[in-house]
Amino acid sequence: MARFVVILVLAAVAVSLLWPMLIRLCRGRVSDRGVIERKRGTYFVPIAACVALSFLLSVALWWFRM
Repeated sequence: MARFVVILVLAAVAVSLLWPMLIRLCRGRVSDRGVIERKRGTYFVPIAACVALSFLLSVALWWFRM
């Protein structure tokens, strides 16, 4: 469990250090977003990001169970 927390913190630090470069790469709207339009507002659902996050979490949990 401690190893998981250390890896999670290191990943968060890496993302925060690389954030300025990531912002330049990801300019504009992603074409694979789902759009839900309602009376109260418009909601954007990043489908590709959800799939990628699900895959990464599945691999991480599988790796830690081994």
